[in-house]
Amino acid sequence: MDRPGAVAQLHRVVSRFADRHLPGRDRWCVALSGGADSLALTAVAAGLRPTTALIVDHGLQPGSADVAAAARDQALRLGCIDALVLSAVVGTAGGPEAAARTARYTALRDAHRGAPVLIAHTLDDQAETVLLGLGRGSGPRSVAGMRACDPPWYRPLLEVPRSQTAAACAELGLRPWTDPHNSDPRYTRSRLRHEVLPLLEDVLAGGVAEALATTAAALREDNDALDDLAARAGRDVAVGDGLDTAGLARLPTAVRRRVIRAWLLAGGARGLTDLQIRAVDTLVIDWRGQGGVAVPSPLTRRRLFAVRRNGVLGLTQEPV
Repeated sequence: MDRPGAVAQLHRVVSRFADRHLPGRDRWCVALSGGADSLALTAVAAGLRPTTALIVDHGLQPGSADVAAAARDQALRLGCIDALVLSAVVGTAGGPEAAARTARYTALRDAHRGAPVLIAHTLDDQAETVLLGLGRGSGPRSVAGMRACDPPWYRPLLEVPRSQTAAACAELGLRPWTDPHNSDPRYTRSRLRHEVLPLLEDVLAGGVAEALATTAAALREDNDALDDLAARAGRDVAVGDGLDTAGLARLPTAVRRRVIRAWLLAGGARGLTDLQIRAVDTLVIDWRGQGGVAVPSPLTRRRLFAVRRNGVLGLTQEPV
């Protein structure tokens, strides 16, 4: 029997994903850049359920409005019931890649109107994300990669190689847009894609992207189990708005740090790194009377600190 074509394979993958993770949802959105991955996903999604394409114009490149308009036209030709071009305001925090990503998700969040948003991250994207997490020492959450289901975001193509979305576009006669940033060596992810992963595939005789994605999936399962344990432990060591350090110290390290992370986030911290969580952990396991630990937050004129007083971890704010 002949192997089904790339479009048929994608159709089966997305259909099964929808049946499993989005039963009963009668419409959805697709984040569309005009690239091969999102274009292929849009084509398949529009054939399964009423689909609205969401196209984010970051305004970072000359002609970006034309690219967005072309993507909108393609979405409508592929059968989308609507296609919206969203303007994004890109800041500077975290560097250009992170700032663009933050702006993109903000625009999508403002426009999806309660519908699930399909995002066309592929197996190759997952492998790149895992390598970034490893290289930056970002801790198990980053190394665990992207979740397939992280409402309102849904990623049905995380087990699909990028080559398959390109093949699907070719079958459909589509001409994807190629983002010049994806081949710009100034961007870390671009160098991972074009230099590091090909070298690893060569040295290790192939299968590296699949292996990294498999490792990420296993880590996510472990993280979920540890998060459940941490949620229970957090209730046991809670003292008002703080945490009992003696109770924390008795917990296994992985559970304790998750309790600290969840507590910090509940207290207003944002964008925590593994290094910052470890620094707060020293207030529990290496207490020498030291001062508080600054943690990132949305505050503009004040700073958020984790402090230890009378055997209890607490949060306090101080002027900048």
